[in-house]
Amino acid sequence: MDGPLIISNPKIMMGKPVVAGTRLTVERILEKPAAGETIQQVVSAHPHLTENGVRSALAFASEAMNADVVYPVSVE
Repeated sequence: MDGPLIISNPKIMMGKPVVAGTRLTVERILEKPAAGETIQQVVSAHPHLTENGVRSALAFASEAMNADVVYPVSVE
């Protein structure tokens, strides 16, 4: 696929970042390895998703977390 693998379009999933050509959000993809799934299991469960798509979602999330944004943590 030519072009970026992670896109955001207000008409697809309310503008959340998704893997191009799918309706799989970066957010949803991140939940899967966090739950213990391997990249291969994620790809196997979603026929339109490639390993490169999963890795692009992970890289996108990493870059987003490296942005100069302060995330307040509440102390209870």
